[in-house]
Amino acid sequence: MEARGTTDMSPSRRWIISILALAGLAAAGTAVVRHRSAKDDGGLRTEVVGRGAVAATVTSTGTISAVHTVQVGSQVSGIVSSLSVDYNSPVTKGQLLATLDPTPLQAQVEQRRADLARAEVDQRNTEIAFNRQQRLLEQGLTAPSDYDAAKAAYDAAKAGVAQAQATLHQAQTNLSYTKIFSPIDGVVVARQYDIGQTVAASFQAPTLFTIAEDLTKMQVSADVDQSDIGRVQVGQTARFTVDAYADETFSGTISQIRLNATQNQNVVTYPVIIDVPNPDKRLKPLMTADVTIEVAKVGDVLRVPNAALRFRPVETGRGGGAPGADGARASGAEPPRGGPAAMAGMLRSTHPAGRSENVYVVDDEGRPHEVAVKTGITDGRFTAIVGGDLKEGDRVAVGLETAKSSMTGSFPGMAPQGGGRRGGGRGM
Repeated sequence: MEARGTTDMSPSRRWIISILALAGLAAAGTAVVRHRSAKDDGGLRTEVVGRGAVAATVTSTGTISAVHTVQVGSQVSGIVSSLSVDYNSPVTKGQLLATLDPTPLQAQVEQRRADLARAEVDQRNTEIAFNRQQRLLEQGLTAPSDYDAAKAAYDAAKAGVAQAQATLHQAQTNLSYTKIFSPIDGVVVARQYDIGQTVAASFQAPTLFTIAEDLTKMQVSADVDQSDIGRVQVGQTARFTVDAYADETFSGTISQIRLNATQNQNVVTYPVIIDVPNPDKRLKPLMTADVTIEVAKVGDVLRVPNAALRFRPVETGRGGGAPGADGARASGAEPPRGGPAAMAGMLRSTHPAGRSENVYVVDDEGRPHEVAVKTGITDGRFTAIVGGDLKEGDRVAVGLETAKSSMTGSFPGMAPQGGGRRGGGRGM
């Protein structure tokens, strides 16, 4: 009987001992967490408020081109018989670029000259007849109608000569078009035809050469979204990079904001022209530029990290915060400003000037206190503070310590934060 009683009591005792062991481990874990929380600002990541410069920017992409580019075409059709320049050839105004075969147009000139000679012969004949009728009329030997007919024929002959002269001049002009000259000083950027190819000028002049006037002065045409175009002004500084020189930043000045907006899939953009000096000619036409336009800048201003404006404490007690306004939010008396849905919308790159925001200043005891501030411009990383009770040197909360950095291990019955593996009860 005693042996059976001892056997019945043994499981109960083991169960009680297990419960006491779990309670002891839980108490020890709580003490460790409290000790670590008091040591590292209550489990909050903080940054010190300082002063510095903040610049608001607008980003875009654009294409580099010469300030003045001319497409040289041909007004007549013909076969390219010679080329005097090639790609990258420097040219001067009036320099011969190419020549078309002049044979067909030369034949037209000769024909128009013959037409003019015939018209001049007709004019002389009608002039003689007109003078004869004029003398006969004066002597009363001819009818007035014959005189009028002779005068009309003479006037028509003179008009025929003028028409033949104009036609000859047009043929000579077309013949001169077989020689293609440069209209400006510059560099040949592109050439579309080779010797032997036929240039067909029908409804529009085909382009033979593309000439950039001055490659030491370039421009960037950047497409700026309609939501940002209101902050872009002529004279602002723009910086950009190109893939060819990824480690170097180029700068220019906005010279024009064009009104010919483009719409692509309901996205409206405006072309912004940026003048860029290019003395070493490293920037080439049609390079793609990643543009950053500085729309506003303040220097030596109180600033905070943007993460401090987005941070809202969700749990009380972890940082040792006293129950109050924060406790009411966490307990559900007031919807938390930093709930998961709200936190997604808090991530933004700009804060309107003078906007009221809140940050949490952590005191020496590791407790966060809400402080109201007014924000200015932002550069995407820091935001200028233009009003409020925040002071230089204050420590503001920017986030919570992760489970890996705030806890050394798992405790029975507790799930480690950050998605760790549950392992409380299996060890027992």
